Amino acid sequence: HSSSQNILITFTIIFLASSLLPSYSAITETDQRRPFKKIYAFGDSFTDTGNTESLTGPNGFVRVSNPPYGTTFFHHPTNRYSDGRLVIDFVAQSLSLPFLPPYRNSKANRTYGVNFAVAGSTAINHAFFVKNNLSLDITPESIQTQMMWFDKYLESEGCKDPESDQCKEAFDDALFWVGEIGVNDYAYTIGSTVSGDTIRKLAINTFTEFLQGLLKKGAKYVVVEALPTTGCLPLAMTLAPSDDRDDIGCVKSVNNQTNAHNLVLQSKVSDLRQQFPQAIIVYADYWNAYRTVMQSPEKYGFKESLKACCGTGEPYNFEVFNTCGNPSVTACSNPAQYINWDGVHLTEAMYKVVADMFIDGNLCNPPFKTLLERKLRQP
Repeated sequence: HSSSQNILITFTIIFLASSLLPSYSAITETDQRRPFKKIYAFGDSFTDTGNTESLTGPNGFVRVSNPPYGTTFFHHPTNRYSDGRLVIDFVAQSLSLPFLPPYRNSKANRTYGVNFAVAGSTAINHAFFVKNNLSLDITPESIQTQMMWFDKYLESEGCKDPESDQCKEAFDDALFWVGEIGVNDYAYTIGSTVSGDTIRKLAINTFTEFLQGLLKKGAKYVVVEALPTTGCLPLAMTLAPSDDRDDIGCVKSVNNQTNAHNLVLQSKVSDLRQQFPQAIIVYADYWNAYRTVMQSPEKYGFKESLKACCGTGEPYNFEVFNTCGNPSVTACSNPAQYINWDGVHLTEAMYKVVADMFIDGNLCNPPFKTLLERKLRQP
Protein backbone atom coordinates (compact mmCIF):
# COMPACT_ATOMS: atom_id res chain seq x y z
CA HIS A 1 0.00 0.00 0.00
CA SER A 2 1.05 3.49 -0.80
CA SER A 3 2.24 4.61 2.60
CA SER A 4 4.99 2.03 2.74
CA GLN A 5 5.76 2.90 -0.86
CA ASN A 6 6.26 6.49 0.13
CA ILE A 7 8.67 5.47 2.75
CA LEU A 8 11.07 4.51 0.46
CA ILE A 9 10.34 7.43 -2.14
CA THR A 10 12.45 9.35 -0.28
CA PHE A 11 14.91 6.84 0.43
CA THR A 12 15.60 8.44 -2.94
CA ILE A 13 16.57 11.25 -0.91
CA ILE A 14 18.51 8.85 1.13
CA PHE A 15 21.92 7.67 1.25
CA LEU A 16 23.98 10.60 0.38
CA ALA A 17 27.41 11.94 1.56
CA SER A 18 30.86 14.10 1.26
CA SER A 19 34.59 16.45 2.01
CA LEU A 20 36.87 18.72 0.24
CA LEU A 21 39.29 19.22 3.00
CA PRO A 22 42.77 17.93 3.03
CA SER A 23 43.51 15.60 5.87
CA TYR A 24 45.11 17.04 8.91
CA SER A 25 45.13 14.00 11.12
CA ALA A 26 48.55 13.48 12.56
CA ILE A 27 51.08 11.73 10.40
CA THR A 28 53.66 10.66 12.92
CA GLU A 29 56.66 8.42 12.95
CA THR A 30 54.24 5.51 13.34
CA ASP A 31 54.69 4.27 9.80
CA GLN A 32 56.06 1.08 11.33
CA ARG A 33 52.93 0.66 13.44
CA ARG A 34 50.61 1.08 10.49
CA PRO A 35 49.31 -2.27 9.38
CA PHE A 36 48.08 -0.68 6.14
CA LYS A 37 49.75 1.92 3.96
CA LYS A 38 46.47 2.95 2.34
CA ILE A 39 42.71 2.52 2.27
CA TYR A 40 40.37 2.44 -0.72
CA ALA A 41 36.74 3.13 0.20
CA PHE A 42 33.54 2.59 -1.80
CA GLY A 43 29.83 3.06 -1.04
CA ASP A 44 27.14 5.75 -0.77
CA SER A 45 26.52 8.82 1.41
CA PHE A 46 27.31 6.92 4.60
CA THR A 47 30.89 6.62 3.33
CA ASP A 48 31.34 9.55 0.89
CA THR A 49 33.91 12.06 2.17
CA GLY A 50 33.40 14.64 -0.58
CA ASN A 51 32.63 13.22 -4.02
CA THR A 52 29.21 14.88 -3.83
CA GLU A 53 28.57 18.56 -3.27
CA SER A 54 25.28 20.42 -2.98
CA LEU A 55 25.20 20.93 -6.75
CA THR A 56 25.75 17.27 -7.60
CA GLY A 57 24.00 15.54 -4.71
CA PRO A 58 20.73 13.63 -4.87
CA ASN A 59 17.55 15.67 -4.88
CA GLY A 60 16.21 16.29 -1.38
CA PHE A 61 19.54 16.38 0.41
CA VAL A 62 21.02 19.07 -1.76
CA ARG A 63 22.49 21.30 0.90
CA VAL A 64 25.38 19.25 2.23
CA SER A 65 27.74 22.15 1.41
CA ASN A 66 25.83 24.40 3.86
CA PRO A 67 26.11 24.71 7.63
CA PRO A 68 25.26 23.11 10.02
CA TYR A 69 26.80 20.13 8.18
CA GLY A 70 30.28 19.54 9.60
CA THR A 71 29.60 21.62 12.69
CA THR A 72 30.86 19.18 15.35
CA PHE A 73 34.31 18.18 14.24
CA PHE A 74 35.48 20.14 11.21
CA HIS A 75 33.53 23.27 12.25
CA HIS A 76 32.47 23.90 8.65
CA PRO A 77 30.79 21.81 5.93
CA THR A 78 33.10 19.26 4.27
CA ASN A 79 30.42 17.68 2.05
CA ARG A 80 30.11 14.79 4.48
CA TYR A 81 26.49 13.99 5.28
CA SER A 82 26.89 14.37 9.04
CA ASP A 83 27.80 16.88 11.72
CA GLY A 84 31.31 15.40 11.75
CA ARG A 85 33.24 12.25 10.98
CA LEU A 86 31.88 9.09 9.36
CA VAL A 87 32.70 5.43 10.08
CA ILE A 88 35.43 5.50 7.39
CA ASP A 89 37.06 8.51 9.12
CA PHE A 90 37.25 6.63 12.43
CA VAL A 91 38.63 3.57 10.63
CA ALA A 92 41.38 5.69 9.05
CA GLN A 93 42.22 7.28 12.40
CA SER A 94 42.35 3.90 14.14
CA LEU A 95 44.93 2.79 11.55
CA SER A 96 46.99 6.00 12.04
CA LEU A 97 46.13 7.15 8.52
CA PRO A 98 44.83 10.57 7.41
CA PHE A 99 41.22 11.09 6.30
CA LEU A 100 40.64 9.76 2.79
CA PRO A 101 40.41 12.35 0.03
CA PRO A 102 37.46 12.05 -2.36
CA TYR A 103 38.41 10.74 -5.81
CA ARG A 104 36.89 13.80 -7.50
CA ASN A 105 39.34 16.08 -5.74
CA SER A 106 42.20 15.47 -8.16
CA LYS A 107 44.54 17.84 -6.31
CA ALA A 108 44.38 15.86 -3.08
CA ASN A 109 47.29 13.84 -1.74
CA ARG A 110 46.50 10.21 -2.58
CA THR A 111 49.52 8.67 -0.84
CA TYR A 112 47.37 7.06 1.83
CA GLY A 113 44.41 6.05 -0.31
CA VAL A 114 41.30 7.36 -2.03
CA ASN A 115 37.56 7.39 -1.34
CA PHE A 116 35.34 6.48 -4.32
CA ALA A 117 32.00 6.49 -2.44
CA VAL A 118 29.25 8.71 -3.88
CA ALA A 119 26.14 9.99 -2.14
CA GLY A 120 22.99 8.63 -3.72
CA SER A 121 24.94 5.89 -5.47
CA THR A 122 23.23 2.59 -6.33
CA ALA A 123 24.38 -1.02 -6.57
CA ILE A 124 22.40 -1.59 -9.79
CA ASN A 125 23.66 0.25 -12.89
CA HIS A 126 21.97 3.55 -13.66
CA ALA A 127 20.69 2.28 -17.04
CA PHE A 128 18.22 -0.01 -15.24
CA PHE A 129 16.54 2.97 -13.55
CA VAL A 130 16.46 4.93 -16.81
CA LYS A 131 14.89 1.98 -18.63
CA ASN A 132 12.18 1.74 -15.97
CA ASN A 133 11.54 5.50 -16.00
CA LEU A 134 12.82 5.78 -12.45
CA SER A 135 15.68 8.14 -13.06
CA LEU A 136 14.09 11.37 -11.89
CA ASP A 137 16.70 13.37 -9.98
CA ILE A 138 18.77 10.30 -9.28
CA THR A 139 22.52 10.28 -8.85
CA PRO A 140 23.81 8.58 -12.02
CA GLU A 141 26.76 6.93 -10.26
CA SER A 142 26.58 3.27 -9.32
CA ILE A 143 29.08 0.87 -7.77
CA GLN A 144 30.18 0.19 -11.38
CA THR A 145 31.10 3.88 -11.77
CA GLN A 146 33.23 3.54 -8.63
CA MET A 147 35.01 0.55 -10.17
CA MET A 148 35.70 2.59 -13.34
CA TRP A 149 37.12 5.36 -11.18
CA PHE A 150 39.27 2.83 -9.35
CA ASP A 151 40.59 1.51 -12.70
CA LYS A 152 41.43 5.08 -13.78
CA TYR A 153 43.17 5.66 -10.48
CA LEU A 154 45.25 2.48 -10.94
CA GLU A 155 46.27 3.63 -14.42
CA SER A 156 47.30 7.00 -13.04
CA GLU A 157 49.55 5.10 -10.59
CA GLY A 158 51.13 3.24 -13.51
CA CYS A 159 49.41 -0.03 -12.60
CA LYS A 160 48.53 -1.71 -15.92
CA ASP A 161 50.06 -5.19 -15.67
CA PRO A 162 48.96 -6.99 -12.45
CA GLU A 163 52.47 -8.42 -12.06
CA SER A 164 54.14 -5.00 -12.20
CA ASP A 165 55.74 -3.30 -9.20
CA GLN A 166 53.26 -0.43 -9.53
CA CYS A 167 50.33 -2.82 -9.11
CA LYS A 168 51.95 -4.58 -6.18
CA GLU A 169 52.54 -1.16 -4.66
CA ALA A 170 48.87 -0.27 -5.16
CA PHE A 171 47.48 -3.50 -3.67
CA ASP A 172 49.91 -5.07 -1.22
CA ASP A 173 49.35 -2.95 1.83
CA ALA A 174 45.84 -1.74 1.06
CA LEU A 175 42.65 -2.15 3.02
CA PHE A 176 39.50 -2.19 0.86
CA TRP A 177 36.59 -0.76 2.84
CA VAL A 178 33.32 -1.32 1.02
CA GLY A 179 30.66 0.76 2.75
CA GLU A 180 27.01 -0.15 2.61
CA ILE A 181 25.34 0.24 -0.78
CA GLY A 182 21.87 -0.73 -2.00
CA VAL A 183 19.55 1.37 0.15
CA ASN A 184 19.10 3.83 -2.70
CA ASP A 185 18.17 1.02 -5.07
CA TYR A 186 15.14 0.20 -2.93
CA ALA A 187 14.41 3.87 -2.40
CA TYR A 188 14.35 4.74 -6.06
CA THR A 189 11.80 2.05 -6.88
CA ILE A 190 9.20 2.84 -4.22
CA GLY A 191 5.80 3.18 -5.69
CA SER A 192 6.90 1.61 -8.97
CA THR A 193 6.04 -1.82 -10.36
CA VAL A 194 9.58 -3.05 -9.71
CA SER A 195 9.45 -5.46 -6.76
CA GLY A 196 11.76 -5.54 -3.78
CA ASP A 197 12.75 -9.10 -4.76
CA THR A 198 13.89 -7.88 -8.18
CA ILE A 199 15.93 -5.12 -6.62
CA ARG A 200 17.50 -7.52 -4.13
CA LYS A 201 18.55 -9.98 -6.86
CA LEU A 202 19.93 -7.32 -9.20
CA ALA A 203 21.61 -5.27 -6.47
CA ILE A 204 23.30 -8.27 -4.90
CA ASN A 205 24.41 -9.63 -8.28
CA THR A 206 26.03 -6.38 -9.39
CA PHE A 207 27.55 -5.90 -5.95
CA THR A 208 28.96 -9.44 -5.94
CA GLU A 209 30.48 -8.83 -9.39
CA PHE A 210 32.04 -5.66 -8.03
CA LEU A 211 33.59 -7.55 -5.10
CA GLN A 212 34.83 -10.29 -7.45
CA GLY A 213 36.39 -7.57 -9.59
CA LEU A 214 38.34 -6.17 -6.62
CA LEU A 215 39.46 -9.64 -5.52
CA LYS A 216 40.54 -10.63 -9.05
CA LYS A 217 42.60 -7.46 -9.31
CA GLY A 218 44.43 -8.45 -6.14
CA ALA A 219 42.57 -7.08 -3.10
CA LYS A 220 43.54 -9.21 -0.10
CA TYR A 221 41.98 -7.39 2.84
CA VAL A 222 38.34 -6.50 2.29
CA VAL A 223 35.65 -5.28 4.68
CA VAL A 224 32.06 -5.42 3.39
CA GLU A 225 29.40 -3.47 5.31
CA ALA A 226 25.85 -4.76 5.57
CA LEU A 227 22.89 -2.41 5.16
CA PRO A 228 21.86 -0.67 8.40
CA THR A 229 18.37 -0.89 9.95
CA THR A 230 16.98 1.73 7.58
CA GLY A 231 13.53 1.36 9.14
CA CYS A 232 14.84 3.34 12.13
CA LEU A 233 15.60 6.48 10.12
CA PRO A 234 13.25 9.43 10.74
CA LEU A 235 12.53 9.46 7.00
CA ALA A 236 11.08 5.92 7.18
CA MET A 237 9.33 6.60 10.48
CA THR A 238 7.69 9.72 9.03
CA LEU A 239 6.42 8.04 5.87
CA ALA A 240 5.33 4.62 7.16
CA PRO A 241 1.92 3.93 8.70
CA SER A 242 2.13 4.02 12.49
CA ASP A 243 1.07 0.36 12.83
CA ASP A 244 4.08 -0.82 10.80
CA ARG A 245 6.53 -1.20 13.72
CA ASP A 246 8.91 -3.85 15.00
CA ASP A 247 10.21 -4.78 18.46
CA ILE A 248 12.64 -1.83 18.57
CA GLY A 249 9.96 0.67 17.54
CA CYS A 250 11.20 1.08 13.96
CA VAL A 251 9.45 0.44 10.63
CA LYS A 252 9.01 -3.32 10.39
CA SER A 253 8.51 -3.66 6.62
CA VAL A 254 11.65 -1.64 5.87
CA ASN A 255 13.84 -3.42 8.43
CA ASN A 256 12.59 -6.79 7.15
CA GLN A 257 13.55 -5.82 3.62
CA THR A 258 17.00 -4.70 4.72
CA ASN A 259 17.51 -7.84 6.78
CA ALA A 260 16.50 -10.08 3.87
CA HIS A 261 19.06 -8.25 1.70
CA ASN A 262 21.77 -8.76 4.31
CA LEU A 263 21.10 -12.50 4.64
CA VAL A 264 21.68 -12.99 0.90
CA LEU A 265 24.72 -10.70 1.05
CA GLN A 266 26.22 -12.82 3.85
CA SER A 267 25.87 -16.00 1.83
CA LYS A 268 27.54 -14.31 -1.17
CA VAL A 269 30.41 -13.24 1.07
CA SER A 270 30.96 -16.84 2.18
CA ASP A 271 30.94 -17.97 -1.46
CA LEU A 272 33.61 -15.36 -2.22
CA ARG A 273 35.73 -16.69 0.66
CA GLN A 274 35.69 -20.10 -1.05
CA GLN A 275 36.59 -18.58 -4.43
CA PHE A 276 39.39 -16.38 -3.07
CA PRO A 277 41.00 -18.29 -0.19
CA GLN A 278 44.07 -16.03 -0.29
CA ALA A 279 41.95 -13.00 0.72
CA ILE A 280 40.39 -12.22 4.08
CA ILE A 281 36.85 -10.92 3.61
CA VAL A 282 35.17 -9.41 6.66
CA TYR A 283 31.40 -8.96 6.95
CA ALA A 284 30.65 -5.83 9.03
CA ASP A 285 27.19 -6.25 10.53
CA TYR A 286 25.79 -2.69 10.37
CA TRP A 287 22.26 -4.02 10.86
CA ASN A 288 22.98 -5.53 14.27
CA ALA A 289 25.26 -2.66 15.28
CA TYR A 290 22.42 -0.14 14.78
CA ARG A 291 19.90 -2.52 16.34
CA THR A 292 22.06 -2.98 19.44
CA VAL A 293 22.17 0.78 19.97
CA MET A 294 18.39 1.07 19.43
CA GLN A 295 17.81 -1.57 22.12
CA SER A 296 19.56 0.51 24.79
CA PRO A 297 20.48 3.96 23.46
CA GLU A 298 21.28 5.43 26.88
CA LYS A 299 24.03 2.85 27.34
CA TYR A 300 25.81 4.53 24.40
CA GLY A 301 25.12 8.08 25.56
CA PHE A 302 22.07 8.75 23.39
CA LYS A 303 18.98 10.51 24.73
CA GLU A 304 17.15 10.71 21.38
CA SER A 305 17.03 7.62 19.18
CA LEU A 306 14.35 8.42 16.59
CA LYS A 307 14.25 12.19 16.05
CA ALA A 308 16.66 13.96 13.72
CA CYS A 309 18.97 16.53 15.31
CA CYS A 310 18.87 18.81 12.27
CA GLY A 311 15.38 19.19 10.85
CA THR A 312 11.89 20.43 11.49
CA GLY A 313 8.42 18.95 11.89
CA GLU A 314 6.59 16.51 14.14
CA PRO A 315 6.97 13.88 15.42
CA TYR A 316 10.49 12.99 14.21
CA ASN A 317 11.88 16.45 13.41
CA PHE A 318 11.90 15.58 9.73
CA GLU A 319 10.11 16.99 6.69
CA VAL A 320 10.84 15.57 3.25
CA PHE A 321 10.90 18.97 1.53
CA ASN A 322 12.52 21.00 4.26
CA THR A 323 15.73 19.25 5.23
CA CYS A 324 18.94 20.11 7.06
CA GLY A 325 21.02 22.82 5.37
CA ASN A 326 17.96 24.89 4.44
CA PRO A 327 18.34 28.39 5.91
CA SER A 328 15.15 27.98 7.96
CA VAL A 329 16.16 24.64 9.50
CA THR A 330 18.18 24.58 12.71
CA ALA A 331 20.18 21.84 14.36
CA CYS A 332 19.89 20.68 17.96
CA SER A 333 22.54 22.03 20.33
CA ASN A 334 23.66 18.57 21.47
CA PRO A 335 24.11 16.32 18.40
CA ALA A 336 26.19 13.84 20.44
CA GLN A 337 22.97 12.83 22.24
CA TYR A 338 21.20 12.02 18.96
CA ILE A 339 21.59 8.92 16.81
CA ASN A 340 20.26 10.62 13.72
CA TRP A 341 21.63 13.81 12.18
CA ASP A 342 19.35 14.91 9.29
CA GLY A 343 16.58 12.35 8.97
CA VAL A 344 18.61 9.94 6.89
CA HIS A 345 22.25 10.18 7.93
CA LEU A 346 23.75 9.62 11.35
CA THR A 347 25.55 11.87 13.81
CA GLU A 348 29.30 11.69 14.31
CA ALA A 349 28.55 10.22 17.75
CA MET A 350 26.58 7.32 16.22
CA TYR A 351 29.16 6.74 13.48
CA LYS A 352 31.80 6.51 16.20
CA VAL A 353 29.79 3.92 18.15
CA VAL A 354 29.34 1.84 14.99
CA ALA A 355 33.02 2.18 14.04
CA ASP A 356 34.06 1.03 17.53
CA MET A 357 31.73 -1.98 17.26
CA PHE A 358 33.38 -2.89 13.95
CA ILE A 359 36.99 -2.21 14.95
CA ASP A 360 37.04 -3.42 18.56
CA GLY A 361 33.70 -5.13 19.07
CA ASN A 362 32.19 -8.41 17.92
CA LEU A 363 30.16 -7.13 14.97
CA CYS A 364 32.64 -8.08 12.29
CA ASN A 365 32.92 -11.66 11.08
CA PRO A 366 35.72 -12.61 11.24
CA PRO A 367 36.71 -9.91 13.77
CA PHE A 368 38.55 -6.88 12.39
CA LYS A 369 41.39 -7.72 14.82
CA THR A 370 41.81 -11.05 13.00
CA LEU A 371 42.27 -9.19 9.72
CA LEU A 372 44.86 -6.90 11.34
CA GLU A 373 46.76 -9.82 12.88
CA ARG A 374 46.81 -11.62 9.57
CA LYS A 375 48.14 -8.48 7.88
CA LEU A 376 50.87 -7.96 10.47
CA ARG A 377 52.02 -11.58 10.03
CA GLN A 378 52.55 -11.08 6.30
CA PRO A 379 56.24 -10.89 5.39
